[in-house]
Amino acid sequence: MTPEMHSSEFFQFETGQATDVGCVRSINEDSLMSRPDFGLWAVSDGMGGHAAGDYASQTIVEHLNSVGVPASADDLRARVMSRLTSANEIILDHAAQLDRGTIGATLVSLLVHQDDYACLWSGDSRAYLLRAGQFVQQSRDHTEVRALLDASTITPEEAANWPRRNVITKAIGVSELPDVELVTGRLAVGDVFVLCSDGLTEHLSDDDIMNIVREFPPQAACDALVRETLARGARDNVTVVILRCHPPLPVQIEDTEFGDTSALTAESAP
Repeated sequence: MTPEMHSSEFFQFETGQATDVGCVRSINEDSLMSRPDFGLWAVSDGMGGHAAGDYASQTIVEHLNSVGVPASADDLRARVMSRLTSANEIILDHAAQLDRGTIGATLVSLLVHQDDYACLWSGDSRAYLLRAGQFVQQSRDHTEVRALLDASTITPEEAANWPRRNVITKAIGVSELPDVELVTGRLAVGDVFVLCSDGLTEHLSDDDIMNIVREFPPQAACDALVRETLARGARDNVTVVILRCHPPLPVQIEDTEFGDTSALTAESAP
């Protein structure tokens, strides 16, 4: 897959993405999207098996793909929440029709408008930011084991082998309204965001992910991360989306009086 580049007056965005069914599962219940034209990237990890988990994640992504071009950062967030509310209702209805218990999907998404970003998530799919050599998880896992760690009920060593470590406490499609968390910030040139399902983080540590992301451009990094996960057994579906922020393209301004054309960046243009 060739790198995808999209330009705005603030940044050029280079996107990579990859997904794989893994070494054990028979279907891929993960879904992903990259819509730099909307300022929206997402990974969704379905739960509930065939005709349930894959349906849930696909429904979420299909609805997010209708977000369109926002007028502001607040407008983008409102549009996303509106689509998630609709997707949540449809997933609940589908679960009732199947009569097989709860189905749903985790979600992690990156929302960008101008130099404003937000990470929005529900469940244990993760968002990371690599900035100035520091690789920091932006999301906070909505899992039983994370809650126990936060309450100092168990130690990190116990958490690594906790029997219910994969039990999530939030997801889209499992409650009357979508239950999400949000963090916001300002983008900087050189920022690299990683969105991934837990099929990646089950096998790769934060340092493993960081080292690959630092070494390769987005698409090559996505391919390498999935390849390494497969090499380690990939017990689950694995999906990753990576976004790198480059400087904006120069703006060509023509001097009509002298027939001269000058290149200015968006920041330096009057």
